[in-house]
Amino acid sequence: MPPEERFVPRFAAEPPQELLPYGRWADRLREEFLAACLTIEDDIGEPGELVWFPDRTWGGRTYVPVTSRTTTGLELYGTVSYAPAVEDHQEPEHFRATADWTEETVEANPDWTIDVCEEVVGGWRGEQGKVAAMTLVWGTPVVDRVAIATAELAGLTVDQCLLIENRFTLLAPDDYRGDTLDVAVYSVAGREIARESLYAEDGEDDEDEGAEA
Repeated sequence: MPPEERFVPRFAAEPPQELLPYGRWADRLREEFLAACLTIEDDIGEPGELVWFPDRTWGGRTYVPVTSRTTTGLELYGTVSYAPAVEDHQEPEHFRATADWTEETVEANPDWTIDVCEEVVGGWRGEQGKVAAMTLVWGTPVVDRVAIATAELAGLTVDQCLLIENRFTLLAPDDYRGDTLDVAVYSVAGREIARESLYAEDGEDDEDEGAEA
């Protein structure tokens, strides 16, 4: 095999290990996320039902993304992360949560084909000191018949995730040596159905590109 043209981390995060949060575990994560929401100074209304996304583990932490619509029609988004249990009878610990909001919702953007949020969770230093932003990306396809989502950097697939209840979470290097991430979704047969850039600009006419939350 010839040397790789682009030396970047691929499939750096563990695939999802758990079901979507439910029961007492969902209550624990909800408590952490709502506490982070209280630090938001803007008047955004009250959070509604929380929508959880598949977990991804990287760098010794598990990240569980979440979104919620507020009573004012805005969208809250963020993550709850923790150090996972590695031994029997051990409990997850060192919880941290982030929260932010956006007024850009899928209902207000009918051209979107994938509704995505993202959050940088770390960095990866590559060649010549260049740093990739290790970015958590989660979302929901707006189109039908989607089975898998991928993150692509300059045409190279750097992560993928099977959809769980029509939701996905990716963790991949972004903004590295001038290259930026695309998110693509595929059918079970491997046919590309839709694609979005994380860097789509307002006013773009290309219907294949949308905007992220």
